[in-house]
Amino acid sequence: MTTKIVTGPNTRWSYANVWEPKAIEGGTPKYSVSLIIPKSDTEIIAKIKKAIGVAYEEGEARLKGNSKTVPPLSTIKTPLRDGDTERPDDPAYESAYFINANSTTAPGVVDADRQEILTRGEVYSGVYGRASINFYAFNTNGNKGIACGLNNLQKIRDGEPLGGRSRAEDDFAEDEDFLF
Repeated sequence: MTTKIVTGPNTRWSYANVWEPKAIEGGTPKYSVSLIIPKSDTEIIAKIKKAIGVAYEEGEARLKGNSKTVPPLSTIKTPLRDGDTERPDDPAYESAYFINANSTTAPGVVDADRQEILTRGEVYSGVYGRASINFYAFNTNGNKGIACGLNNLQKIRDGEPLGGRSRAEDDFAEDEDFLF
């Protein structure tokens, strides 16, 4: 039993912050990505749920803290979230679960042939790829739960960019009448 899994090739990356760490509200700078996993990918979803359970069991002492008992898994924060419920107005999250994964160290980023990606523009919110992630228990300032760590990423294929921003290649694809 393990807390580490690799998502399937139809996982879509959103809020891909994999080149420079960013701090949220003055916290520790972290690399992060939101992994959008189709609900139809039942094998990966089952592996994620199992890994969350293993992280819960392994982290019982941490979750217990100074309390007399370990809080039930159903009452603590877990990283697997339902896109239909939590992001109903975002079509990218429709019929999908999502997990926010992060790390204080930079993830390795490779292409489908496992060659390192060096061009930052190759990785953006909207690409499809696999992610190596691990789950662990946390108990910080009264917040208890299971979190998701980001290990490495493998881009499988391009996708429609998320976030509404157009690509330069698309903006200038039409041959218009230019005044020179």
